[in-house]
Amino acid sequence: MAMQVFSSSGYLHPRLHASAPSLRQTVFNYGGNACVECLSMRTNVISWSSGASYGDGRIFSKSPSTKQFVQRRAVVWKCATIEEMEAEKSLIEKNAKDKMEKTIETVRASFNSVRTGRANPSMLDRVEVEYYGTPVSLKSIAQISTPDGSSLLVQPFDKSSLKAIEKAIVGSDVGLTPNNDGDVIRLNIPPLTSERKKELAKVVAKQAEEGKVAIRNIRRDAIKAYDKLEKEKKLSEDNVKDLSSDLQKVTDAYMKKIESILKQKEEELQKV
Repeated sequence: MAMQVFSSSGYLHPRLHASAPSLRQTVFNYGGNACVECLSMRTNVISWSSGASYGDGRIFSKSPSTKQFVQRRAVVWKCATIEEMEAEKSLIEKNAKDKMEKTIETVRASFNSVRTGRANPSMLDRVEVEYYGTPVSLKSIAQISTPDGSSLLVQPFDKSSLKAIEKAIVGSDVGLTPNNDGDVIRLNIPPLTSERKKELAKVVAKQAEEGKVAIRNIRRDAIKAYDKLEKEKKLSEDNVKDLSSDLQKVTDAYMKKIESILKQKEEELQKV
């Protein structure tokens, strides 16, 4: 059976040639048919085979003698399978969701560090202590408890670190004055004034907006990843539009989460 033959320049050969049984071994029995005329002209011949997902281009060149093996060079063009495309899409979406979830956790941690009139150990989460020349988090070298609703008790695992802990608390932005009795450090939480509540409301609003910006940036990066797959011909333009629409829904859901925890924090500030 005859087959289409392309020259190395990429243009369709003007004729179809019948098979040449005598040269089948010369071309390693690949595909069964070979272009005798092209081989005699010492030009390269590219033979294409069809496939569901792959294009296989093999280049043959004629050796000086038909008794010798024809040198063969192979170039394979590979397109992504449906399974590979689905895996890449799922990975992009998963990474985006994971990053958005971490952003929510960061916003919550920022809110917890904002001082209210009620004692909460998380108020000291961001305090770092210079411990033997290395900055470490306060909660990693001390036990922090709330003996009542208006005070915190910091008990270091190593009493020699008391001075360093006291210095770190004073230098932090928690706005509390430590009382060091030589064994533990006590922190009294004064009630908030109306003016202070307004200031803190602005602080948490800013932290919430920073979280929203981070969510939008994560969405932007995911869209870029989809666009890259489109350029690589792994996704169609319609695929990218659908995926972008789905990603926007996920983004909106995380935006609502930030709004929800912001509202809770604002209500907490008004109650104290």
